[in-house]
Amino acid sequence: MTRELSRRTLLALLPGAGVLLGGGAARAIGPRSKLRLAQLLYAGGNPVPRPSGLRRLAWEVDKRTSIDVALDAVTLRVSDRALFEHPFLYLGGDQPFELAAAELERLRSFLLYGGFLLVDSADARPGAGFDRSVRKLCASLFAKQPLVRLKPDHVVSKSFYLLDRPLGRVASVPYLEGVELDGRLAVLYSQNDLAGAWSRDNFGQWEFGVYPGGEQQRELAMRWGINIVMYAFCLDYKADQVHIPFILKRRRWQVP
Repeated sequence: MTRELSRRTLLALLPGAGVLLGGGAARAIGPRSKLRLAQLLYAGGNPVPRPSGLRRLAWEVDKRTSIDVALDAVTLRVSDRALFEHPFLYLGGDQPFELAAAELERLRSFLLYGGFLLVDSADARPGAGFDRSVRKLCASLFAKQPLVRLKPDHVVSKSFYLLDRPLGRVASVPYLEGVELDGRLAVLYSQNDLAGAWSRDNFGQWEFGVYPGGEQQRELAMRWGINIVMYAFCLDYKADQVHIPFILKRRRWQVP
């Protein structure tokens, strides 16, 4: 029987996690000591519709927070041995897809052992092929823990910045959805193409326009990305009432 571990336990197994968790000096120095975002590859569909998105998000996380994160995301499949070395897994796409039974079982174990999965629709059309595949995936992973809408005041909306309506390259869906396991958000689903707003080419140019809010919306999408990463690594520590005065002082972080 699979035993669920805490997110903290999973992170403690990673190189360099001591600094993030307040455990003193890191056990490694250099690039290998940094946490790395991971992009999930799968057969069929289009698993990497926004190739530069995660790199830009990692750059912003590194500059704005205390998380020591590597800029280049790793790409891996569910079957790879390295899966359990990366607590933050990103699944993107804009076409229908499906995971094999063995892949579903391994991904389920990853999530039960404390892993976090961000699903991001580059299609940004509710009810289209990618959206249907995501809902089928979540139902197959956890039949008794359905994909549900998150409340506007969920901890992910205040894990670093104070945010309201979820935004990405587009503003199609005014809410996030997720699958919770024992009060922990294990799967988070955005239908607004977050990585489309993050994507920036090697010349420093944004790759996609952001609608309808332009650059202000792009900044908010970046802040949502940072909040999601912070939640994935720190969970709900900011839900404690002791942090409320601190959070209120940070309201200047909100875009006017």
